[in-house]
Amino acid sequence: MKVAYIFATQRHNVSYVLAKMILPQLEEGTHGVEVVGMFFFEDNNYVLVDGDPIGERLRKVAEDQGILLMGCDQCCYEREIADRLMPGVPIGCFPDLYSALSGNPPDQVITL
Repeated sequence: MKVAYIFATQRHNVSYVLAKMILPQLEEGTHGVEVVGMFFFEDNNYVLVDGDPIGERLRKVAEDQGILLMGCDQCCYEREIADRLMPGVPIGCFPDLYSALSGNPPDQVITL
């Protein structure tokens, strides 16, 4: 099964769910599903800033496994980080996400 994650809520989704659960499983090859994309909203976009420790781990996994990473454009502009994201990480809105995933669509989208 192919999944895409949308990190929409602030709680501990990036610092805990992504960094301590999903990412280690992806690094070890034990996640159990193929992740085709991750889309980030609000402050979750800070993980995409070049040099962020979690983001750097995520970038390596994404490059190795062909996972699309994308930030919400308005969220990035509002936080003034649109020009500070890791190389190759696009920003956009839902139509951009759908287009980017159209060649490898998920079977399920999971919102965290």
